[in-house]
Formats: sequence, C-alpha cells, structure tokens
Amino acid sequence: MEVPETRYALREGHHVGYQVWGSEPLDVLEFNSGLMISIDETSDEPSWLRYEESLASFSRLIRFDALGLGLSDPPGAGVAPSIEAWAADAVAVLDEVGVERTDILAPSGGSMPAVWLAAHHPERVRSLVLINGTARVIRADDYPIGIPDDILATIPSTIEGRRESGDTPIDIATYAPSLAPRVGFAEWWGRAARRGASPATAIAWNLMIFSADLREYLAAISCPTLVISRTDMFADLVEHGRFLSESIPGAQFVTFPGVDMLPWSGEFDGIVDEIEEFLTGARRGHRNERVLATVLFVDIVDSTVRAAASGDRQWRNVLDEYDVNVRRLLARYDGTFVKNTGDGSLARFSGPTQGVRCAMAMVETAGNFGIEIRAGLHVGEIELRGDDIGGLAVHIAARVSALAEPGEIRATGTVRDLVVGSGIAFADRGRHTLKGVPGEWQLLAVRPS
Repeated sequence: MEVPETRYALREGHHVGYQVWGSEPLDVLEFNSGLMISIDETSDEPSWLRYEESLASFSRLIRFDALGLGLSDPPGAGVAPSIEAWAADAVAVLDEVGVERTDILAPSGGSMPAVWLAAHHPERVRSLVLINGTARVIRADDYPIGIPDDILATIPSTIEGRRESGDTPIDIATYAPSLAPRVGFAEWWGRAARRGASPATAIAWNLMIFSADLREYLAAISCPTLVISRTDMFADLVEHGRFLSESIPGAQFVTFPGVDMLPWSGEFDGIVDEIEEFLTGARRGHRNERVLATVLFVDIVDSTVRAAASGDRQWRNVLDEYDVNVRRLLARYDGTFVKNTGDGSLARFSGPTQGVRCAMAMVETAGNFGIEIRAGLHVGEIELRGDDIGGLAVHIAARVSALAEPGEIRATGTVRDLVVGSGIAFADRGRHTLKGVPGEWQLLAVRPS
C-alpha cells in the first residue's frame, strides 16, 4: 500500500494534517497513541507500517496529527493542549472527510480523547476500540491502580530526557521494548520524536496526559466498546484496561500476552484480528501470504574492528561498493534483496541451488574487497510482509549464520536434501540446538567448488 497523500482540515483557522488509508466501506478513525510521533513517520518503521496496512485492509482508516504535532499547525501562542481540543481536531477531520459516524480506534494515551468524544458526541461514534488505554494515569486515593509518583518519575517528560535502562532508552523500554533490539530502531525513534514535537511541546503534552482524569465520562458511553490490554505492560497497566471495561456499560474486555504499550510493537496479528471481528463481525485470519523460499543471511565478520582500523569513511566506501556487488549477484541468481541487517544482509530465493551458489559467489566477492563474511541458509515457509519477510524459517537461517565460521557457508540438512544432483558438496558440522527453535538440527558447511 502506498502511503496516502497528506491533506488538511481546518479548525478555528488552524490546519490539522490527516491521511486516509485504504478504501473499504467501513470508516475507522484512529487517534495517535499519545506519543509525539507523527503519522508521517509510519512508512519508515516496518512494524508500524504493517500494523496500519493490516487495519486498512478491512477499513477506510482515517489518521491525523493533533494541532501542535507533526503535520499540523501549532495551536497558537499560549494555547496549551487539552483532551477536548484533541477530540475537536478529530471532529474537524471527520467533517472534512465527510464522515457523520465512525468507529474509533484509540491506543494508549489516545484513549482519553476517544472516551471524551464518545461521551460528549455519541451521534458521531458508532463503536469504540481502546487498546492499552486508561482513563487516568496517576495513582489517587480512589484510584489505587494508577502509576505511583516514584515510577512515573522514571518516564521522560521531554524528548531530551531519554535516560537509559541498561542499553535501552527508558521511553523505548516503556512503550516498545520488543523493538529495542532491532538495528536502527532507537535512531528512528529519536529522530521521529524530535520531528514530531519540540521539547516544550512534548512537556506540555505529557503534562496533559498525566494530569487528565476521564473517569467521570465512562458511564456516559453508550456505543459498543471493546477494550484490549496486554498483560505484562509497564506498571501493570492491564488493570487500567480492566477498569475501563468495568466502567463502560456493556464493554468487552480481551487480553493478550505482551509487554508493549504500543499496539504495533511486538506480536499484533491477534489484536488486529480481534479488532476486525468486533468491527465487521468476522475475521479473515492471518493476512500474511506464506510461500516456500530459501532464506539467506550474510554477516560481515569483525565489521566494527575493521571500521576502527581503517576509519569510518574509508570503511563505508568499501561497504558501499561491496553492497552494489551483492545486489548484482542477487540479480544474477534470481534472488530478492530483503533488507540490511546491521553488518550484513537478508535475501530470499525461490530455489535452494540458486541460494547456495549466490552465497558462494558472495564469499568470493567479499574476499576481493578484503572482507570476510559468514552465511546461513535454510529452506522453509516464510511470511511475506510487504517487502519484509518473517516466520520460523527466517529465525532458523539467522541462527545457522551465527554458527558459521568466517568465510564459511552453513546450511541445514533441508537445503542439502533439496540440492541433490546439483553438484554442490557439503561437510558435516554435526547436530545443534538452535536458540528458540524446537529440536536438534543437522548443519553442514558448503564445500568450495
């Protein structure tokens, strides 16, 4: 799906940026999660993009940046953000798109303006879906499940306050810990946050969310409501979801395992299926296409050491030239480049023989640049996720690559069995347990031709 064109709605002379994803008959308005990251950053984060595309596969998904954030105008000098203004931005977008009544999808902090809108304008809200939401953040005498002050103090109040939790910034550890290990994610997160809001704006938005209390409006919500919470989130926020479901008349409450506050971080296919069934009356099941493929992981050996020895610029030039040759080899052997993986790359092939021969050519080409690589190959079913791929077969190939020696290509017994008659020879490397993969796996090294 191509990222939609950004359009603008007017509210009191200010422009509210919005996008419409998908073209299905069902209108769904999505609130931002409460983080200061613009919807315009979605296409640069694969998990977020796949989540939004999944929602747009069964709806016309309307997304917007509230005034003061991302694509939208500042609200005006001296005007502080408020829950009511956030909801008013949503109404302005609905009016511009021409939607009288809509289903509302609201994750995390976005649950607050969604609750306000459903309670004050029931004529505009057909149904309500709250994900990892809350009506109040902070603990009070009559709200013992709220976050206590000492824990709240660990959450950065500004985009400049990204303190560390081990090797992970606390804001990522709080909102999207499952994505913390992904190469480049922390850099994307910081860059997107800085683009989305200035430090003063970030402080104002956090103050609004942390001080808001929407509990008095919950009983006034009359539309069908689904509350979804993950069970292992920061500060036991699942109890906030339980409170929402018990306070909104007739609300359904569904839980999923997971630690992430953002719905698009971690495993979310089940969440999307639950939303689809609630809004449409049916679920189509897993939307990722599964195909049989040969998966190749290639990793550059001692890349950090080489960079330190030769200097960043010179090493970058070597890598750039090497990458160009990798793409040429993939084209020669009918391979598909998937993505860079830090110091290496991931590719897929329709057949194992092409994959093995391409890996052999990559080893030789790397040597011409003074580079050593290790490679891992496996054949199995993969999930096509746009340009990315997933599934157990991908994890297996990654584990096999990690066990290879410098200059070595390792493969599973599945690859060996499927290339019989090709002339490719193997040396046995024994049986291994692969982390996170059931059973023992026979691994082999490809012998140079």
